[in-house]
Order: sequence, then structure tokens, then C-alpha cells
Amino acid sequence: MLKYKREFIGEFLGTFMMVMFGCGSVAVSVLFNAHQGLFQIATIWGMGVSLAIYAARHLSCAHLNPAVTLAMVTSQRMTIKKMPVYLIGQFLGAFSAGMMVYALFNPSIVAFENAHHMVRGTQESIAIAKMFGEYYQLPNSTAIVSMPLAMIAEGFGTFCLVLIIFCLTESCNLGRPDDNIAPILIGLAVTSIICLIAPLTQAGLNPARDFSPRMVAWIFGWKQASFPDQVGGFFWVYILAPLLGGMSAGFLFTHLIEPLMRNKCEKCDCQ
Repeated sequence: MLKYKREFIGEFLGTFMMVMFGCGSVAVSVLFNAHQGLFQIATIWGMGVSLAIYAARHLSCAHLNPAVTLAMVTSQRMTIKKMPVYLIGQFLGAFSAGMMVYALFNPSIVAFENAHHMVRGTQESIAIAKMFGEYYQLPNSTAIVSMPLAMIAEGFGTFCLVLIIFCLTESCNLGRPDDNIAPILIGLAVTSIICLIAPLTQAGLNPARDFSPRMVAWIFGWKQASFPDQVGGFFWVYILAPLLGGMSAGFLFTHLIEPLMRNKCEKCDCQ
């Protein structure tokens, strides 16, 4: 751990910032009706991602997501020796952010529960618990989402995100943006994907972002209501599916898109 202290601090700091701003935006929406639509929350998530990358990328590679880290390792862009440090930093950063969100808003949460005669841990309390972990089956939702569909949505959303990250940052793509602009475009990609996927699954796209804040909710009294179902959906939908989606994107880019980019002729018909 000490050998990769800088990388750990980078992933911890970046993930903390991202989750704090993102989960905080959901919290103020739930508790104070501060945001009037999905796009506003998605935009704040995207801004949080961009700011977190800017803050952390000189310390680590600013993955901030186990799915991104796994994709980088399996595509041989990062040594597997660093992987545990990155993952620990991400999960601890997300947990600390969840704790900070709870500390900031707990008095308001209690007031909300009292005003709505809500008992923490019941099915109705998911209305608050969703500010920590995601759900693909929300009470009173009009969306009909099965676990397989939720897995496809989360896997596809993470696939798109990781593929965009590779395209925006790899040197083989001569059309990539300047390194100083890429974090903004990655944040916009997160915003766009959330707008597409969130009505189905709340758009986790990140196992650390889902699991660690969900544990905060579990610790502070939501218990079984912290989880989307009783059949392990939090694992299949919000951990496994994003990891598979990220690895698939890394495999596609490495074995198909990257060779095509490197072998591209100098002259192009579109010039």
C-alpha cells in the first residue's frame, strides 16, 4: 500500500468528490425538491466526475471506478499489482462520501421521515435510501424492469462509458481531444448515459459508487430496504454487470478499434 500511496490518495480523493457531489444532488432532490428533473441531477453527476478527474489525475490515473480499473488491467494498460490499491481507494472514497452525505443531511432525513410518517427500513423508506444506493425496482415507479433487463442496462451503460474513455484518452486516436478537455467530455458522457439508463436502474455504472454508499444506508438503519431485492440484485445488477460491461469495452477497443486506428491510411476520403 505504501508503495502506491500516491495512487491510493488519488483514487480515494477523486471517488470521494464524485460520489459526494453525485449522491448529494440526489439527497437535496429527495429532501428539498431542489432539482426538477433527471437532467439536472445527471448534469451534477457529470460535473462531479469532471472535477474529480481534474483533482486526481496527477496522483493516479483517475479511474474512480472498478469497472474502468478492471478494463485497464485486462487490456494490459495497467499492471495488476496496482489493481488492489485502486479498488481499495475507490471503495473507501465512496464509503467516506456516503458517510459525509449522511452526516450533512441526517437531521433533514429525520424531519422528512417524521413529516411523511415513514419508518426507516420499511419499503416506503426506499424513497430516502435511493440517495445512497441504486434500485431497479422503485416503489410507485411506472418502469417495468426485470433483473435481466437491469443487468443489460447497467452493463451497456458501463460499456458505453468505458469505450468513450478509451476513445478520448488513447494516443492511437488522432482525433482525440486535448488532455485538458477530455475530463469535461467524460463528464458529459456520464450525463448522457445517466439520462438514458437512470429511468430503468438509476444508472449506477460503478460498483464502488453503488456498494459503498449502500453500506452506509444499511449501517444507519435501512437494513433490508438498502437492497433492491432479496435475490442479490445489488450484486448482479450493480457490481457484476458494470464489471462485465467495462471489460467488454476494453476488449473491443483493444482488439478491434485500436488496430483499425493504428492501421489507418494517412489519406482519408472525408478530407
